[in-house]
Amino acid sequence: MCDCLVALPTASATGCTLFAKNSDRPADEVQHIVWSPARHDTADVATTYLRIAPHTAPTLACLMAQPDWCWGAETGVNTAGVAIGNETIYTTLDPRQAPAALTGLDLVRLGLERAHTATAATTLIIELIERYGQGGSGHDPRGAGGPKPYWNSFLIADPAEAYVLETSGGAWATEQVVSVRAISNRTTIAEFDAAHRHPRQPVERFVDARLAASGVVLAEQPVTVAALQAHLRSHDSCAEAGWSVCMHATLPNGEPVEVTASSMVAELRADGMHRVWGLTGSPCTGTYTEYSVPLLAAR
Repeated sequence: MCDCLVALPTASATGCTLFAKNSDRPADEVQHIVWSPARHDTADVATTYLRIAPHTAPTLACLMAQPDWCWGAETGVNTAGVAIGNETIYTTLDPRQAPAALTGLDLVRLGLERAHTATAATTLIIELIERYGQGGSGHDPRGAGGPKPYWNSFLIADPAEAYVLETSGGAWATEQVVSVRAISNRTTIAEFDAAHRHPRQPVERFVDARLAASGVVLAEQPVTVAALQAHLRSHDSCAEAGWSVCMHATLPNGEPVEVTASSMVAELRADGMHRVWGLTGSPCTGTYTEYSVPLLAAR
């Protein structure tokens, strides 16, 4: 589970694009905020399950929230000011039948490392899905819950533009953001939702309230960094106990099943001095560390 939000410059208090994401993951997963330096790959790149052709140019350095078991990333910001976050979604196509290929987390990192704009990152992710496919467990297959494959939606932003990209296997749809946008664990592009959403997915219980709460925050313009951080810490966004934006979901016996493992808010600036606030663990008890990208100076 996850929640992503974006406010473009016309809707933000800073006059810059604001991007935010909570990464909700298995309770036993560890994540880190890591810096991936620029590099020049000359051999195939080993992603989580698949080796793919190297990029034809040096990669972009990026700050990422990365689970410790995989190559990919939950969310991040690169030195060009592109921010990407993904969401687990389910559709009428069963992801358990897909062979291991690129995961949504791999696609996030590849977009960050290889794209200078939100438009380019959106196009790149589509091209990678069409060339290599998506598949394989998006959770550590050695973890308590075992393998968990799923499809992905993405929120992709830069200092000027943002896009939603939703996928189901090799099918996809995009929507350009006009002012503000939120995504969560369901299809949200109208035609794609009508064609692909799984009819038995209980979005009314576990997703729609979180998505609506994000919409309320984005409607209170101008949107601020403080408002986004407060939202990512919130527990009042779902009637189902624990399934809030700051997630603490448990089984009936009290055993944790999904928790927020990392949280990130980014200010994507036209002058290139991007700012990122990140933490690992629960936002409600953690303290955001501020970074500047490309300087990576923790403040």
